[in-house]
Amino acid sequence: MPILFRYLLREYAKIFLMCFAGLMTIYLVIDFFEKVRRFLSFDATWLDVLSYFALKIPGVSYQIVPLAVLMATLLTLGLLSRNNEITAIRSCGISLPWIASPFLTFAVLMSLVLLLFSSTVIPLATNKAEEIRVIRIEKKPPSAVLTLSQPWTRVDEDSLLHVSSLAPGGATLGGIQLFHFDPAFRLIDMTEAQEAHYADHTWTLHRGFQRRFNRDGSVTLMEFDRKPIQLAMIPSDFSSGLAGDSEMMTFQDIRESRGRLYQNGSQFARLLTDYYGRIAFPLVTIIMVLVGIALSLRRSGTRGGSMAIGIGQALLVGFSYWAAHSIAIAFGRGGALPPVIAGWLTNVLFTSYGLYLMLKLKY
Repeated sequence: MPILFRYLLREYAKIFLMCFAGLMTIYLVIDFFEKVRRFLSFDATWLDVLSYFALKIPGVSYQIVPLAVLMATLLTLGLLSRNNEITAIRSCGISLPWIASPFLTFAVLMSLVLLLFSSTVIPLATNKAEEIRVIRIEKKPPSAVLTLSQPWTRVDEDSLLHVSSLAPGGATLGGIQLFHFDPAFRLIDMTEAQEAHYADHTWTLHRGFQRRFNRDGSVTLMEFDRKPIQLAMIPSDFSSGLAGDSEMMTFQDIRESRGRLYQNGSQFARLLTDYYGRIAFPLVTIIMVLVGIALSLRRSGTRGGSMAIGIGQALLVGFSYWAAHSIAIAFGRGGALPPVIAGWLTNVLFTSYGLYLMLKLKY
């Protein structure tokens, strides 16, 4: 590895660590003071509180690394230009693409780390953090129920399921309503139960009744204390997919859930959109490097901005990306865009913007 390459990579890594540490500190301090008073009202121990925030670090890192990469790119090139180092490097016949190679190498490594975090580390850490918050901090029993933000799901071509609440882990559901329709979408059967429990790969309804709507207009009512039902979904589908928090699912969990959720249901579109979005998002580090280099050197090929300008540009570009990505994901979840397009659209737009700016640089 050439000496110059190592020098640029080292300087870039130092500034990245400074930006990352600053952003992480700001985020955790704000989050800490926002939640600590509530946590201490439950007489929680400091060990549990600190464990909760420590387990939040992977998820926070996933969000702030792209912004730290962009800030580091702008600040590094700004400092190098201020010291006329870019001019000296260019005078030796070294091209801008070669100068950019250490930054791009670092960005690729960060993309791989973020992809690993998204696929495995963050879901496991988030699940553990929620377990600490619910059971050890708020002192709720393991069977405590949580309200679902996405209570409806289509379980097959002619059936709808409504779940009012669930226990952590999803093995116990509350307020069950299962509706069956004929091909003309007329209600033919409705089952209600107070609870449903998952054991031995089978769902069992408890304390409920079933109504059958006959063609002659009569209704047949049957009560039951226990009743097994055929349902392809498993507890993780409820605790993650229907709870509206697919970040608590690993990539393997999502791939398995895709086979169980009915493909025309809103939960399927939401899950698939989040899946593609989580694959596409780690690549934003490479995009931020391209945009950062182009913004920093866009006029003469050797000019860099001040630290204040670099931070301001980074915040503006980072906010623009996050807003566009959130809007695209929302359209995908709502069915207005195909999931794969919703997940990748923002990356395509900002990559095009970065390449356009790069082509306007003086090589």
